Amino acid sequence: MVDRLANSEANTRRLSIVENCFGAAGQPLTIPGRVLIGEGVLTKLCRKKPKARQFFLFNDILVYGNIVIQKKKYNKQHIIPLENVTIDSIKDEGDLRNGWLIKTPTKSFAVYAATATEKSEWMNHINKCVTDLLSKSGKTPSNEHTAIWVPDSEATVCMHCQKAKFTPVNRRHHCRKCGFVVCGPCSEKRFLLPNQSSKPVRICDFCYDLLSTGDMATCQPTRSDSYSQSSKSPLNNVSDDDDDDSSD
Repeated sequence: MVDRLANSEANTRRLSIVENCFGAAGQPLTIPGRVLIGEGVLTKLCRKKPKARQFFLFNDILVYGNIVIQKKKYNKQHIIPLENVTIDSIKDEGDLRNGWLIKTPTKSFAVYAATATEKSEWMNHINKCVTDLLSKSGKTPSNEHTAIWVPDSEATVCMHCQKAKFTPVNRRHHCRKCGFVVCGPCSEKRFLLPNQSSKPVRICDFCYDLLSTGDMATCQPTRSDSYSQSSKSPLNNVSDDDDDDSSD
């Protein structure tokens, strides 16, 4: 079906409409063979609070942006290659229902649909697109993904030293390797993580010591797993660079 739609006038019009919605700031989306599979609003869990984002699923990429004018204009366009994507379902808890994790080597975050049916359809379509891409390219599924950030609300004190309390003056920072919320003194060092940035990024002392000694395998999984096992809220598995302070 995708191959049949690839060169259709209807698909070309839909791609053009999506491009125009992002305006001049968005990247061109129309390329040979690309098909718009579906679109819709999902709630994306950011570091400070959940936010509505418009998502567009193509057969090779996932695109999303901030909603400026409903169904007419979006900004802050993000493009994620699907062949690097893995997704995991999140259990319903309280008001947070119908969610799943989207994980990639450069960015990982949680999203929630309005209904269980929408969640199922989104996950099925994403998995189908990823499977088809990998089948055509002969590549293996990605087993690397960035840390899923612990949200600000889940940490009142530094998760590294367990002493520094966060205040308007003593700001929260996120380690780009493990995703933990840490204080300034515990995250003064920077390290080059090529998947995330071309420049060295902020990491905590714990991860810096492991990365410096080449013990990268135990850096992220050990800390993330131990934290998630001790937590009852899916909010502990969230991240978003939309809200990052550039100085962080």
